[in-house]
Amino acid sequence: MVPFTLPQIFCSRSYMTKKKKLANETALLKEAIRLGMEYGEKRGVVEFEPTDSAHEKIEYIYRLLVHDKLIQPLAKLDVSQKAMAHKLALWVSKQLPGDHPLLK
Repeated sequence: MVPFTLPQIFCSRSYMTKKKKLANETALLKEAIRLGMEYGEKRGVVEFEPTDSAHEKIEYIYRLLVHDKLIQPLAKLDVSQKAMAHKLALWVSKQLPGDHPLLK
């Protein structure tokens, strides 16, 4: 009998982990985009245009924060628009003071 092995994708630790649920995730994402745009522009590495879509902003801010080592990167198999947005919402939830209305 030949032993059965799972494909590597199913053995990935990140594939099996659950995301932490956030209350007000949509509002936190909007705040993350605002703070991320401010951060990128202050660093002088980007100038966002009014015509830039939210998807473009999320991806750019995520990659900038990973590059600056402010957030841990997602596993390559887990990189998606939804995962990047969740990661940014987590990031901003840690930046806000504990009594901020978005955290309640």
